[in-house]
Amino acid sequence: MNELIFVRYLHFIGLFLVVATVFAEAVMLKKVLKRSVIQTVFKIDGIYGLSALIVVGAGLYLWFGIGKPADYYSANPIFITKVVLFLVVGILSIWPTVFYFKNRKGSIDDEVNIPAHISFILKVELFILFIIPLLATSMAQGVGL
Repeated sequence: MNELIFVRYLHFIGLFLVVATVFAEAVMLKKVLKRSVIQTVFKIDGIYGLSALIVVGAGLYLWFGIGKPADYYSANPIFITKVVLFLVVGILSIWPTVFYFKNRKGSIDDEVNIPAHISFILKVELFILFIIPLLATSMAQGVGL
């Protein structure tokens, strides 16, 4: 398989996993969760983190390695917007991750109140993640050049 095709495929699969894991977290969250569920959500969040690293790694390799020339991407405001939005998602994800990390240990039957802002952050992340492919598709059609 061609290296460029493989890296693009890896980039897409990584993004699909990012969306799937954030969606799973959002669906699983309730106002009160047993600690056993928080442990599961924490594991899903770990998969999210690995998936995000795949997206970033493959994306950087496409940007500065085997993709189109770096200037093609760097000069496109649509691309820059896409990158900034992905960074915003990454920054927003810190709060849920820290919450899961702090609340994952203890008796599995304990119930933990989930702050409303955790659910809100996940919804904002999902909204942004659904905009990113639109920007990528627009960019692929030459929008922003």
